[in-house]
Order: sequence, then C-alpha cells, then structure tokens
Amino acid sequence: MTEPRNDTSSEMPTQRPRSFIERLVRVTPGDLIRLVLLSIIAGLVLAAFRVDPRRLWVDFFGTIYEAWGEFIDLSADLVRWSIDYLILGAILVVPIWIVWRIISAFNKRSR
Repeated sequence: MTEPRNDTSSEMPTQRPRSFIERLVRVTPGDLIRLVLLSIIAGLVLAAFRVDPRRLWVDFFGTIYEAWGEFIDLSADLVRWSIDYLILGAILVVPIWIVWRIISAFNKRSR
C-alpha cells in the first residue's frame, strides 16, 4: 500500500489572526451602508420629537430634556386618543357581546 503524501506546498497558507487594531479600523462597504441607514432611522426618530441637530450639538442635556417632555406629551395624547376610541368601540361591541353570551348560554342549556 502507498502512504498518503504530506505535500505542504499544495495547502493554503494559514492566515494569522487579525489584531484588535486591525479589526477596529477595518471598515467594509456593508458597514458604511448599515451606518448610513441607522443614522437615517435615528434622525427620523429624533425629528419626530422635534429635536434640532444644531441645538442638540450646542445644548445636549437641554435638548434631551425638551425631547423627553415632547415624548411624554405625545404619549399622553396617544393614551387620550386610545381611550376615546376604546369607549366608542365599547358602546357597540359590549352590548353585542352580552347578547351573544345570553344566546350561547341558552343554546348550551337546551342540549
């Protein structure tokens, strides 16, 4: 029988692992696209709370405080809006549900 040959010249040369600095500064096009998309999304979220980028740069904590107040106001408006529509829908749905339960109870008792 013949022994398999250990020919190291045909093998791929092994690559040394990259250092921390090399991994840190290596930027791929995919990284740049991800960074641009995340920046746009963050900008849209901040714009929804009326955050001005120039004011954010000059007065970071004051701008964040105002944005938090805007968030609280928006949340309170959302809760008020939700309660209004909850009551409006309940005026129609609850009586229908009660009638349905009564009819279902009669049908189960007659079986």
